[in-house]
Amino acid sequence: MSPPSAVLPVAILAGGLATRLRPITEKVPKILIEVAGEPFFSHQIRLLKQAGLTRLVLCVGYLGEKVVELYGDGSKWGVHIEYAFDGPKLLGTGGALIQALPKLGDAFYVLYGDSYLPVDYQAVGRFFLGSGKLGLMTVYENAELYDASNVRFEAGAIRVYDKKHRVPQMRHIDYGLGVFRAAAFRDFPRDNLVDLATVQQSLLARGELAGYEMHQRFYEIGSHAGLAELDALLRAQPKE
Repeated sequence: MSPPSAVLPVAILAGGLATRLRPITEKVPKILIEVAGEPFFSHQIRLLKQAGLTRLVLCVGYLGEKVVELYGDGSKWGVHIEYAFDGPKLLGTGGALIQALPKLGDAFYVLYGDSYLPVDYQAVGRFFLGSGKLGLMTVYENAELYDASNVRFEAGAIRVYDKKHRVPQMRHIDYGLGVFRAAAFRDFPRDNLVDLATVQQSLLARGELAGYEMHQRFYEIGSHAGLAELDALLRAQPKE
């Protein structure tokens, strides 16, 4: 019997070099960039805690020790944080998750460290657990508005996912939130560079990637424009 979605941990991918945000990220990891007066990770914690998700595993690399220094075990924020470091070389998004599997258990959410997604995480988790698949990708009908569309999603299913070879039928985009079973990574090497997109394409080819359509737009701090937009959005919201 699958665990309820409320108890699934959340893996947060926060180990990249964030070259698009230089010079800000030369001394500060992207997840700690200040947004609306506080580190971005504090905003992510708040969203996840509101959704009942309090077990977080941060996949960190570049400047990751600064995150540990500031957040520790998460107890001050009412969550439990563990850390999985890339080690001497970058492992990529998939490789970082493989490194973190011992801390994640059988099933877990995956969230990018630059994504701000005010959505119903529990609904996504329940859909995944009910699907019986090894992975789930959330998608959004982007139609090239916020970034390049890379998903062909029809009749409730992902038909094509490819970030490099795009076709006109692609109107959706990978939304930045996934859910996986540990078994999804079984055939990939440990301690090697693995892109999460490669894992997702492998699952799709085997009929093991569920699709879940989101209808709220996403926010991100992966670019200077996205950072400025989210900063303005959060500053405009009433303080809790």
